[in-house]
Amino acid sequence: MNIVPYANEIDEYLKEDDVIDYGNEAIAQLADKLFQKANSELEFIEIAYEFVRDKISHSADINEDLITCSASEVLNAGHGICFAKSHLLAALLRYKSVPTGFCYQKLILDDETTPVLVYHGLNGVYIKEFKKWIRLDARGNKDGVNAQFSIDTEQLAFPVRPEMGEADGAVVYPKPDVKIVETLRKSKTRTKLWDNLPTELSVISIQS
Repeated sequence: MNIVPYANEIDEYLKEDDVIDYGNEAIAQLADKLFQKANSELEFIEIAYEFVRDKISHSADINEDLITCSASEVLNAGHGICFAKSHLLAALLRYKSVPTGFCYQKLILDDETTPVLVYHGLNGVYIKEFKKWIRLDARGNKDGVNAQFSIDTEQLAFPVRPEMGEADGAVVYPKPDVKIVETLRKSKTRTKLWDNLPTELSVISIQS
């Protein structure tokens, strides 16, 4: 898949706001710590990705009902759902001037118990060394989910099944989708959120 940026200016993928709040001291300190472990920017991207994937739990996997949204909230709580974890990864990378954005897929929530189409969030990251965008999914691995860092061959958390109505998104947005952020902010618990997961975005990004 050809991954393409929504914004023409690369600086749009480096901005801070109240969701991607990399000015937060804990995020800055963590980004510096992870950066010191790397021998190159590319290695830093991989280290930061694997930290968010492996060290920050997916809320559902640990049956945590608290909803997090901003990068600092996710880091402080130690967990978040896919969208929230993508916010943290973006903050860590942007703090070190790595252009990072947001991608979305439309997937079935659960084939057996909840066969409804909802959105799933991941990141688009610009690799300066190769002058290309890649997608990384920091959702968190478990049985049946094995996302990995890769430059050439994507290995995301979930396969997209068009025959089931699922759809992929190749566009990298500079900001988290407004509707998704609003839904996270309004939901007091994950139990409530699961009844109101986003089925539409504020922009058209998904290819059918």
